[in-house]
Amino acid sequence: MERFRIKVLNKIAPEGLALLDDHYSVGPGEEDPHGIIVRSSAVDTDDFSSLLAVSRAGAGVNNITVDKATSKGICVFNTPGANANAVAELVFIMLGLAARNIHQAIDFCGGLAGFSDDEISQRIEERKSSFRGFELAGKTLGVLGLGKIGLRVANGGTLRRMRVIGFDPFPAIENIHMLSPTVTIARSIGEVVREADILSLHIPVNEKTRGYVNDELIRQMPEGAILVNYARGPVVDHDAVLRALNDGRLSVYVTDFPMSSILNNPKVIATPHLGASTEESEEHCSSMAVKEMKAYLEYGTIIRSVNFPTAESILSDSVHTRLIVINRDIPGMIGFASHAIGSHGINIASYLNESNGTIGYNIIDVENPVPDNVLAEIEAHPDVIRVRAICFAG
Repeated sequence: MERFRIKVLNKIAPEGLALLDDHYSVGPGEEDPHGIIVRSSAVDTDDFSSLLAVSRAGAGVNNITVDKATSKGICVFNTPGANANAVAELVFIMLGLAARNIHQAIDFCGGLAGFSDDEISQRIEERKSSFRGFELAGKTLGVLGLGKIGLRVANGGTLRRMRVIGFDPFPAIENIHMLSPTVTIARSIGEVVREADILSLHIPVNEKTRGYVNDELIRQMPEGAILVNYARGPVVDHDAVLRALNDGRLSVYVTDFPMSSILNNPKVIATPHLGASTEESEEHCSSMAVKEMKAYLEYGTIIRSVNFPTAESILSDSVHTRLIVINRDIPGMIGFASHAIGSHGINIASYLNESNGTIGYNIIDVENPVPDNVLAEIEAHPDVIRVRAICFAG
């Protein structure tokens, strides 16, 4: 097997990296990697000439140049769901904090150090009513985005006897099947926003969602509602949020994305990007990211890619070489590749073609060695983006 170079960016949990055996050289110093495993660092895929894949230990890939990667046949993976439990748990911790004014109460108690017990008791009696909050039970929880995290938040709301209403413009059937039957699935975002005492965001950041929570959306929310953002900072227009906090339309903004413009507002409760910061989450993300990378580099298998179609093909004992052909998704490419291989007397054992509307991905198992001139002939086609040959025989 070929020896692969893997560049590691950020702190990646060692449980995942331990899955990379002696066929891999791994570390932050790899200058010309075949693969990159990353959390939050920016990755410009044009900077790496031998790069085949990038695996993000997390769900969002806005730190990776996905369009550039696609144009050069570089597969980009993410790990949806690996940190879902960690984020969902933190959402309810923070909701409890906001609902009961716990953060203010803790600060108050911290300021009592140095007083006598009698003085502490007296000050508590004088002030405790100012921290009176409300119970989550009976409130309406709106969830925008019913992916792995939104699913857990919605179900968690029902366990707390909340009325839960959710919306996802492109729901995954597997997630919908896992929703509690008591969760109402809305037909529009407006239906969720108009009814939510608490609105929790779980949508990706892209050109359509950047600044999505704006003045117009907030005006539809009930007066005094709570906005929770444990999705991505840019999905919220922070100027609009500040206006809504100041005029009472929003009572609290809870976020995992601190910004200088909002931190001075007493109605903002911010955490420093802690959504996925648990030992379990980091281990799950790391292991999933590495497994995706290994499957792709060693077998050309694609699971959970954001820019390539899912593609899995079982390898038979008779296969000498697996050809990976990545092309623009246009008619005639299967016939072209099959003819190019067959015309050189190479027997095709199996042919898998998958498409996502942009990229055509072909796994072609052959029973003979594939000469370099055949690979060059296929790659010379104007609509072929990349060709790989994975050899399984000596």
